[in-house]
Amino acid sequence: MKIQFTKVAVLFCLLTLGACEALDDFLGNTGDDGKVLRYIDEFVLPDGLQFENTVVGGLSGIDYANGVWYLISDDPNTARCYTAKLTYNDEEFSTVDIQSVVELKDQGGDAFATGTVDPEALRVFGGNVVWTSEGNVNNGIDPFVRRATLGGDFINEIQLAERYSVTDEDGRGPRQNGVFEGISLSTDGLGFWVNMELPLVQDGPAPTLQDTDSPIRIAYIDKATGQFGREFAYELDPVVRPAANGTSFELNGVVELLEYAEDKFLVLERSFSTGYEDGGNTVKIYDVDAATATDISGVEALEGADYEPAKKVLLFDFEEIREQLTDGVVDNIEGIAFGPDLSNGNRSLVLVADNNFSAFGPQLNQFVVFELVE
Repeated sequence: MKIQFTKVAVLFCLLTLGACEALDDFLGNTGDDGKVLRYIDEFVLPDGLQFENTVVGGLSGIDYANGVWYLISDDPNTARCYTAKLTYNDEEFSTVDIQSVVELKDQGGDAFATGTVDPEALRVFGGNVVWTSEGNVNNGIDPFVRRATLGGDFINEIQLAERYSVTDEDGRGPRQNGVFEGISLSTDGLGFWVNMELPLVQDGPAPTLQDTDSPIRIAYIDKATGQFGREFAYELDPVVRPAANGTSFELNGVVELLEYAEDKFLVLERSFSTGYEDGGNTVKIYDVDAATATDISGVEALEGADYEPAKKVLLFDFEEIREQLTDGVVDNIEGIAFGPDLSNGNRSLVLVADNNFSAFGPQLNQFVVFELVE
């Protein structure tokens, strides 16, 4: 379903009794500086789609650069990126055409050994790609941030701040599947921002159904030096729904971010609980302002520390469009990127879901496009 929208319609709504509720149905919430998101359409790639002897799935990150879309797959057996052509306008999303696949190589130019890498996010710049892996904390394998050529060859690796490395020390270190889930280029082009999905153990507990103090770190990496710099805290919401139908798995974390102006971000937060026919995902986009957030790069443990987190304002809740999506499913959305401007000059925003290769039941290779109205 496509929703038509004009500034005249907004003005009419604002002047009409009861219009605020109707406007929310179209646009969700209003961001910190008045921005809103308008849902346009979705496109779903077939489950099990084959391309050059690979299965297209596990699409955990997306980016757009120089007229090309890039997608990273979190297949633990073959780390790879796809290029694609996405065709959409301000009314419909018509095609996703996979055009090439590139295997990401290790430092020696070889394929990664199975289970040693967990690709999650990528950004393309200057003819190279920067990408993240969550590693495998349970098996003692560190997460990383690396640069590669567009052909997949290793260039270099960012030196981790010690707090992000796997450790045997009790009460410290990253959590399994909770490390570098997202990455954004900085708006000045001089560095990157990476986000944890879950709090470091010393920073606080993972979210539960109750309201907990669960801050993640969002960290800046200087492109020239490859060093971690400023960090700020972002407070996670509680888990939205209890696990159902005799299951028990629940989580909530940040899965991606985009810096759109200095110290301002779109942050994608996803809660997941097992046992639901609609997929169990609750996905929200927050408008985040870190201008007054404390630099916590020198704070080794946030639990019990005195600091100011970033400010967050709900911009869009996918529950508002659930019934317009395929089978009423908000799938495991993990990637977000700005695309080309629409015909009216507004920015487009595309999100993609990691279908986990349908290993835990049917899921969707789901793409969703929005218009950013500022």
